[in-house]
Parts: sequence; C-alpha cells; structure tokens
Amino acid sequence: MSKPLSDHERKKQISVRGLAGIENVAELKQNFNRHLHFTLVKDRNVATRRDYYFALAHTVRDHLIGRWIRTQQHYYEKDPKRVYYISLEFYMGRTLQNTMVNLALENACDEATYQLGLDMEELEDMEEDAGLGNGGLGRLAACFLDSMASLGLAAYGYGIRYEFGIFNQKIVNGWQVEEADDWLRYGNPWEKARPEYMRPVHFYGRTEHHPDGVKWVDTQVVLALPYDTPVPGYRNNIVNTMRLWSAKAPCDFNLKDFNVGGYIQAVLDRNLAENISRVLYPNDNFFEGKELRLKQEYFVVSATLQDIVRRFKVSKFGCRDVVRTDFNKMPEKVAIQLNDTHPAMAIPELMRVLVDEEKLTWEMAWDICVRTCAYTNHTVLPEALERWPVDLFAHLLPRHLEIVYEINRRHLERVAAKYPGDHDRLRRMSLIEEGGQKRINMAHLCIVGSHAVNGVAQIHSDILKATIFKDFYEMEPHKFQNKTNGITPRRWLVMCNPGLAEVIAERIGEDYIRELDQLRSLRKYINDEAFIRDIAKVKQENKLKFSVHLEEHYKVKINPNSMFDIQVKRIHEYKRQLLNCLHIITYYNRIKKEPNKQWTPRTVMIGGKAAPGYHTAKMIIRLITAIGEVVNNDPVVGDRLKVIFLENYRVTLAEKAIPAADLSEQISTAGTEASGTGNMKFMLNGALTIGTMDGANVEMAEEAGEENLFIFGMRVDDVDALDRKGYNAEEYYNRLPELKQAIDQIAGGFFSPKQPDLFKEIVNMLMHHDRFKVFADYEDYIKCQEKVNALYKNPKEWTKKVIHNIAGCGKFSSDRTISQYAREIWGMEPTLEKLPAPDDKH
Repeated sequence: MSKPLSDHERKKQISVRGLAGIENVAELKQNFNRHLHFTLVKDRNVATRRDYYFALAHTVRDHLIGRWIRTQQHYYEKDPKRVYYISLEFYMGRTLQNTMVNLALENACDEATYQLGLDMEELEDMEEDAGLGNGGLGRLAACFLDSMASLGLAAYGYGIRYEFGIFNQKIVNGWQVEEADDWLRYGNPWEKARPEYMRPVHFYGRTEHHPDGVKWVDTQVVLALPYDTPVPGYRNNIVNTMRLWSAKAPCDFNLKDFNVGGYIQAVLDRNLAENISRVLYPNDNFFEGKELRLKQEYFVVSATLQDIVRRFKVSKFGCRDVVRTDFNKMPEKVAIQLNDTHPAMAIPELMRVLVDEEKLTWEMAWDICVRTCAYTNHTVLPEALERWPVDLFAHLLPRHLEIVYEINRRHLERVAAKYPGDHDRLRRMSLIEEGGQKRINMAHLCIVGSHAVNGVAQIHSDILKATIFKDFYEMEPHKFQNKTNGITPRRWLVMCNPGLAEVIAERIGEDYIRELDQLRSLRKYINDEAFIRDIAKVKQENKLKFSVHLEEHYKVKINPNSMFDIQVKRIHEYKRQLLNCLHIITYYNRIKKEPNKQWTPRTVMIGGKAAPGYHTAKMIIRLITAIGEVVNNDPVVGDRLKVIFLENYRVTLAEKAIPAADLSEQISTAGTEASGTGNMKFMLNGALTIGTMDGANVEMAEEAGEENLFIFGMRVDDVDALDRKGYNAEEYYNRLPELKQAIDQIAGGFFSPKQPDLFKEIVNMLMHHDRFKVFADYEDYIKCQEKVNALYKNPKEWTKKVIHNIAGCGKFSSDRTISQYAREIWGMEPTLEKLPAPDDKH
C-alpha cells in the first residue's frame, strides 16, 4: 500500500487554513520554549511528549486570552441580549486543533513545531477528549457553541464539569467492557477555575409559609465552583465562554459532628456533596430516575440562574454594583435555552428566585419566566422522556414541588376554561401523572413554562405536534417551531478533512467556511473531469490513511479499494445496527454461494457505545464482533468482505472515520431518530447515504435530490399502518429465504460455535417483540444495497452523486440553525462582523 501524504506535507500545500502570515513563527517558537521551561520541574530536565503538548497548548491559549477578555468587555459595553444555553452534556472532543483553526494559527504552529523537531500530529494525540456527553445531544451543544461565537452572539454554555465523562470502551473477547474516563488526570490546559464566582446550591430541608412569603429552610448546601473554557469564533476575534460547574462541600460540611469525635468521618463525608459532579450518566435516549441525577439537574440550574441574575443586575465589566432592578426587562436581556428536559428545573427555580427572593407577584414572575425560557425536544421515544417521582421531588426539592403544583393548578384552570368538561384532556395535559406512583412530566413543565418549543428536524417537529404534544399544540400552536440541527463546518470539514476543504476552496474560495450555503455553487462542477478526479483523490487519500490506522489497531488487512461502509452512533435497537448485521450476513452468504462472481468489495465498520445497563445493546455488539470473527477468517471471502467493530467511538475517532467513509448508514425506523447529525457529517465529507426517510435524512434528500441518496424502507405512515394492522415478524421470516437463512445461522450458533445459544435472545426479540420492525425493512434494504454495489463499480458516476451531496450541504451548518434560533426564538441578530484583534490599537 503506498503511504498517504503525511498531514505535515499536506498542510504545506494548503491555503484554506491560511499561512497566518501575520503570525510570527519565531515568536511562537519563543513562547513555546518559555512555556516548556515553566512546565518542567527543576529536577527533571528531560521533556516528555506530554510536556511538549502542554507547552503548545499554553502557547495557543495565550492567543485566546486577550481576545477573551476583550470580547467580554465588548459585551459589557454594548449590553446586548445574552443567551444562556443550558445542557447537561457538552461533547467537546479535543480543543487544541480546533482553536488553531479558528484563530488561523495552524500553519504557523505546524511550522514552529517542525522547526523545533517535533511532530504536531503526535502532540495533538496527547490531548484527552473532553467526553462530557453521550452522543448527538451533547455534540450538538458543542457545535452550537462554535456557531454562537462565530456569529457574534453574546452566548454562554452552562453545564457540569464531570470528573469522569463518557466511559472508555474496550472490547474484550468480543464483549464491551467499560473503563472510567479519567480525563482530568494530567490537568486541563483550556479551563480556568473562577472561585470568586462560587455559588451555594440548596437541597432537602422544608418550607415555611409566612405572611411576607415562603422560606426554604434547614437545607443542605453544596457549593458550585465554576470553571471557564474559552470558545473562539471562526476568525472574528470573538471568544465566548463555556462555564462548567464543579461540586464542592462547604468548609463546615458536617463538621458539627467534630464535637462528638466524628471529625475523620465528617471530612470523608464531604465526598457525598462532591459526588454531584463526579460522573456523567452514560444513557442516551433513556431516562433513569436516580436521585443523584436529579441532584445534577438542579445543581447546574440553580448555580446557572444565580449567575444569570447576578449578570443581569450588574451588567458592567468588573463591577459588582447593581445597576438593574426591574425584572420586567429580563426577557429583553436574557434568553434561556433548555437543551431537552434535563435543565427543566430552570422553570420552577426561576419562579422561586423571582417570587421568594425578589418578591415579585406570581403573575409578573410567570410572565417573565415564559418570555425568557425556550425548550428543545430531542426525542419521541417514551422510555427517554423524563418523569420524576413526586416522592423524590418532595424529599430533595420541597419548595420546587409546591411551585410545580401551583404552575399545574393555574395551567389546568386555563385548559378547563378553554375545553370545559373535557376531563380526559385535563388528565392528559396535567404536569402530574396520576395512577400508581405520582410523577412529574418534565416535558409538559417545559412546554407550559416556555414561549417556544422546537423539534430538531422538520419531520420530528411535525410528529411532536401530531402525537406526543398534540393537546398542547392545539391549545397554543404559536409556541411550536422547527429548528433542524446542523454541524459546525470548522470541525467537521476544515479541521478533520483539510484535503477536501482545500479542493473546494480552489474552486469557490474560502468564504463558504462561514457561509456554507455557498457550496451550492459546486453544482456547476458536477461534470468537470478535473474536479471529479480531485474529489475522488482526496477520498482515496483519506481511506489510505484510515486503513493504516485500522491495520495498526485491529490487525486486519484492509483493502483500501473496497467500499468503506460505516455505521457509527450509539448502539440502540431503534438505530437498527441489527438490520446492518443482517445485510452483512446476507452478503457473506451470497459470496459463499457464488465465490467466482464479481462482487463489490466492502469493509463494513460499525462503532458505538452501549449504555452499561442496556443488555440488548451489549448483545448487539457481541453479535457484530462474532460475525466479524467468522467473516474475516473465511479464506473463500478473502478481502471482498471485512467486518470491523470500531472500538471506543468518540469525537476524535469520528474525525478520522468520517472523512474516509464511502457509505453512511442512517437506517433507523422511520419516526424514531429525531434528527441525527452524524448523517450531516458524512454528507459534508463526501459519503453517500443509505437511509430511511427519518430525521434530517428527509431534508438531506430534499437538498441533494432524492436520486442522490439511497432511500429505502417504510415511511412514517407505513410504520403507523403496520402498527394498526399488527407487525408479524414470522411472516417475513417465512417469506424471505435469505432472511430465514441469516436468522437460523444466528440462532443455530453458526457465528458462536462454542456457545450455540449465545444469540437466542436476540433472535427471540427480533421474532416476537421487535418494536423497531427490522424484518419489515429487510427486503427493501437488501435491494437498495444492491444498487449501492452497482453504482460503486462506476467510480465516476458515484463521485458525481458525492458532489451533488456536498453541494447540498449548506442547510446543515449549525450557523444556519443558530441564526434561526437567534432570530425566531431569542430575539437576537447574528453578525459576521469581526472584533479588532487585541494587538490592534483601534
């Protein structure tokens, strides 16, 4: 295999990230050496690779600090409306390269490290991923921060500084094993602790009702210590802030026990308070009603709202004097976006602050709350919707339970007035679900307490209005909106696929990076032989590079001319990795049956983490690895089919895999994937999509032309019709011989000869209680895959479809998404204007 160009050699040819002419390579080297000097301990003169990474990170950070301070000063001078994006997850990945791209420093740093005899890629590999998210929801929050800064919005991301992020996944004997992600072990050069803004957060206790209002007393206090991370916009000298809270026990925590000799235990008990920010719950699209999780949700909301109120009142740089006391102005100066229901407690907490502490009337406070808050829904899966037991609420947050009951009482009065006598509607729309254990429906709380409710793709927003929020939509249709998700083209093109970014820039210039709609103009190159050749060449280089990575890690010989067929996302029944498995087995059986036929070679890669408690998802991983063991060691098949489970899928692995993909698998049951954003990343990086009409796939087909995607399977209406008729898996099993063969092989131990019964329960699930109707889409999926094979044999026509797809990507920039949030929900105006650089005296 010919070795691909090294990134260093390629960067020498690239203009799209600019040689950053103004940045002085000599000055960077000097700063690097200065930081290295201070990094090294006196008695240790030998620098490790990690020392070099920290020196480079601090050198780059120096370029952020001045811009960061100036940006915040600018906001205090201008006093714009500020948006607070509250999320329990921010899946940031690595920061170094992204910062260099956004500050136009990459080539200068590359040259400086090269002259110092270092390899920048090796240094970048020293950085731990900030894995403070599970999947789509947390990664979306990260893309949004990039876009809000790039669009000049005064924006703040608020979340939790988990000591342990999403677990590291090891595959041992084909099974997933979890390891703790100790990402802060060596320190984090990108964050700055801000103890001066520490805030108390209260739990437990009881309420006292006095003539002058309600007091929440006898509480336990946990301190929230903020850590700030700079978020640079793309080459506009704006640097916003992500503020993550860490839990600290107060000094006097339980030390009253000291008098009775319990000093040691009292100090050890501090851990109980500090556990709040210890670990990210590793569930994606699944609600786990644990007390610690509710504590996390209230912790981030309480600390954040104290910050919001403080900033609203002073709104003067470096000043602590209150200049604003009229809370009626709050919705003009503050927008709060709730990323799913996880921060729903912001609504009752804002009411508590305004009514109990600021002494506003309920009516005034409620008006302010609704005009300030907005809610994004991320899923329609019933098991994912948060419904907290009232008993737990009463114990942990007694005052908030009273407030939620009052919100509900007034809400139901309004419903009853509008729909007199409709008791069933009252029951359906209540924030409190009766029957058995009483629960609080957090989505209902969010809808009632917000002025805007949005889904994350058109089809998803339509489903919300037609099904789970139908009653609320009928009552307040003006609240409901759509905001189709997007991805940042900085990380998901310029940074991870510089070769493609450059080929595009050569044709249409570099402005598309901040205005992705300009990709439309690539349509005029669809039949341009040179452009077709350039696009295909970049893909082949990315595949060669990824092949080297795979061969190092998996000891499997990769055919770089095979189709790279990739499905990477969390492992979940609704995402239907099992449908992919059935195609692999069918294709394998066909090759075995006619070994002399000209088959299109494929390397199928599936990657993703299973929630540790999700047994079926873990069995799916075991099945994939088992299929790989059989297929990869079958000499008849050779290099025409390989199956690899990509271990420990995370942002950093996505940045390698996505640019190398030929085929993107987006095969969820229609009506289950709210949007998807991986689908957009593959599209932008020149992969073709095989997918159902679900989530944002629908809009991708609109933008690129349905004929340029491989669309198969049931539509939402077909799924509904099948539900009404009754889905019978056996019908398909008996009618489709290849499906029957595949299922019998799984059931009979063909892929697990030492444990013939290993996959019995997967087969039982597929045959008798498959909510996601894998068999119903099998036949169409296989036929569609045949079309994929046929087209792949015609590289020129394949690449033309790729160009159609890239040209249709403009809509899927998170810049477009955030511009719509800003104008249609937050009442703010984005701008592409630059701030002057810190060294610019004007």
